[in-house]
Amino acid sequence: MAEELTLRVITPERMVVDTAASSVQIPAIDGSMGIFPKHAAMVAALDSGMMTYTAAGQTHSVFVAGGFADVRDNTLRILTPAGEPPEKIDEERARKAEARARERLKPQRSNMTAEEAAIDIVRANAALHRAIMRLKVSQRGRR
Repeated sequence: MAEELTLRVITPERMVVDTAASSVQIPAIDGSMGIFPKHAAMVAALDSGMMTYTAAGQTHSVFVAGGFADVRDNTLRILTPAGEPPEKIDEERARKAEARARERLKPQRSNMTAEEAAIDIVRANAALHRAIMRLKVSQRGRR
């Protein structure tokens, strides 16, 4: 039997994943990171993106909306504000969120200060990234 680690993806509302996995790939802030059984203890900040894991010989995907990864005692805990497997992603909602974010990124004249406009651009970019990653996870789940 291959070695495994316990994987738990936890949001404020529920446990999204609770399984044994032979490998996990997470979207860390500074790039994709692989986690395997007996990984050294660590904490990593997560970016919004696709987390993949292999359990019982099959690869699964989950959208995670940032948060933290905590590895300790052969258990990987992903603490995230939102986590969604492909079948739970509302594609229409994600497409609308993408369109809204793209609209906010278009150059516009407004009564915002330069600082407010810069903050709005950062928020719109983050919303666009989340929407695109949700769609990517959703489409991967349909394969």
